Amino acid sequence: MNEYTTSDPKRHFSESASLAAVGVFIHDRDMLRPIRETVFIAQKTVKYTPVQKLCDALVSILAGAHGLVEINSRLRDDPALQLAFGRSACAEQSVVQETLDACTATNVTQMQGAVDVIYRRYSEGYRHDYQAAYQLLDVDLTGMPCGPKAALATKGYFSKQRYRRGRQLGRVVATRYHEIVVDQLYAGNVYLRTTLPGLMLAAEQTLELDGTKRSRTILRIDAGGGSVDDINWALQQGYQVHAKDYSGQRVSILAQSVTKWVDDPRVPGRQVGWVEAPATEYVRPVRRIAARCRRKDGRWAVGVIISSVPPEDILVLTGTPPEKISDDETVLRAYVYFYDQRGGGVETVIKDDKQGLGITKRNKKRFEAQQMVMLLGVLAHNILVWVRRHLAAKVARLAGYGLLRLVRDLLHVSGFIVLAADGRIEQIVLNQAAPLARHLADALGELLAPTAVVVNLGET
Repeated sequence: MNEYTTSDPKRHFSESASLAAVGVFIHDRDMLRPIRETVFIAQKTVKYTPVQKLCDALVSILAGAHGLVEINSRLRDDPALQLAFGRSACAEQSVVQETLDACTATNVTQMQGAVDVIYRRYSEGYRHDYQAAYQLLDVDLTGMPCGPKAALATKGYFSKQRYRRGRQLGRVVATRYHEIVVDQLYAGNVYLRTTLPGLMLAAEQTLELDGTKRSRTILRIDAGGGSVDDINWALQQGYQVHAKDYSGQRVSILAQSVTKWVDDPRVPGRQVGWVEAPATEYVRPVRRIAARCRRKDGRWAVGVIISSVPPEDILVLTGTPPEKISDDETVLRAYVYFYDQRGGGVETVIKDDKQGLGITKRNKKRFEAQQMVMLLGVLAHNILVWVRRHLAAKVARLAGYGLLRLVRDLLHVSGFIVLAADGRIEQIVLNQAAPLARHLADALGELLAPTAVVVNLGET
């Protein structure tokens, strides 16, 4: 690669040559076309259209910008990267901010529709085979701290930040595929028990869930959405439910009906047992499992899991041999372990986005502007997941990369973008010294095979 110099007009250096390859992949498939065709922001076009400025914001997020102000330093000064995404130039960050501030509730609805179209076109979650296996949707709410003057910023629950103000982000994740199905923004003082039906109705629209598909879909929910009303709503919709009971008082009473507590070998000190009290308050049959651990003061901390999933399916979902169906203690533990897996589902996806995409760092005062930023984050997340899936098919180790490593290490391999005589990208030459370059060259080369763009290490 040393033979290439930046003085050659046909060769442009980029600090993110590997991301440029992803840009070629996105641009060649015209992945963002639904946004161009659907989103119409009432703002005068001087040099760039409003949609072009939205795309600049999206590329900056993919480039690792944790603030929109970083558009100038991560994208605007890298014309080769802009070209890879089909842009001849990039808007200045303040102009992008003005476009976001000009967005209305109608624009948010338009953008949500465009994101849904893109999701249905490229996701695995939408194409899930419901006959072969359950669709697993994890639902959660996470705090998004922001300034006190921002719209709908209120006091609420923000982990380890007492008295903080902010908003709440509701999320539905297709856990098998690590894809975000729905993100919705709320005031900071709302809880999952008040937002669950709205989130799921939005997910039904995105995934186009009918009654048959809902019966083969499991909603896994923490205690915030574990009220009797919420669970009954989900059961009436036809979903399978695996949730934690919301009421601490009811949990204490139900735990007293456990006649036999069983030690959990995976979690020292934890015991589990079947709740014997009849579950007459629910509209469909459910099983209830109590789990308890000792607090530091010696008292028991107890939770109750409510599940409509049949035992034989729980064994499959937890990788337990089906012949264990007659072992009551194994089935009991399997129900608890399936809830434990939630930590590797929606909780991991949220943490991934906070670390890798900085979703808590981009705050707008106007609520509609923040919603547009949120939807750009959803799109960035899913694009990275889809790219990782393609690359992992060639380099298996990449499947284990979270978004932080993906953005920081995988998509920031420097190199040169080589142009043909007509200005099209002809080659992407990765820096040989980069640790992942050799793995990426083949994987990205295969990704871009339909485009005729060659990815190599500049070796002669």
